Amino acid sequence: MTTTSPSIVYAVEPAALKEAVVQALGALAKSVELKLDEVTVVVGAADYLAAATTLRDAPGCKFEQLLDLCGLDYSDYGDGRWEGRRYCVASHLLSVSLNQRVRLKVFAPDDDLPVVDSVTEIWSSANWFEREAFDLYGIVFEGHADLRRILTDYGFIGHPFRKDFPVSGQVEMRYDAERKRVIYQPVTIEPREITPRIIREENYGSGLR
Repeated sequence: MTTTSPSIVYAVEPAALKEAVVQALGALAKSVELKLDEVTVVVGAADYLAAATTLRDAPGCKFEQLLDLCGLDYSDYGDGRWEGRRYCVASHLLSVSLNQRVRLKVFAPDDDLPVVDSVTEIWSSANWFEREAFDLYGIVFEGHADLRRILTDYGFIGHPFRKDFPVSGQVEMRYDAERKRVIYQPVTIEPREITPRIIREENYGSGLR
């Protein structure tokens, strides 16, 4: 008896989906790429909201749900050969009615102060995702109604998912028995490189034991 592993069934073939997205977005899209059966759309920051609205409403798209939104730091992408903007926001969209998915990416135009529009008015599920990207990457979402840190502490300094953020952090927190409260202080852990130590048994690999 021969068995075959189940394959993904697409309501619309990826190539047809790419063409539908191209037709819907037109000049709003900087690029629409099909790779590994996944469609990725890149738009400019000025066209981000218009493109997102089109992807939600256009008949051939109908991406009613935002499943995920995250920040990306391209500062050392491709061994430092990346020449584009540093900070990107990537969203994964789902069309329940058409059974199809797309990835939407937008790059913040300013590396020193990365700002993009919030899509919470288009997909309410973006709320906490955008707060997370703000907390971890320092990407500001203009128009977000409650843009606060969501994972780190209120007094936390910096954005820990940026690639230039020190591995050991910048401050540490501990309880001070004399003051009877939690305090912040400079990091006391010295950075060090951990090299795995491999111990081979005697005559390892020789067949003699």
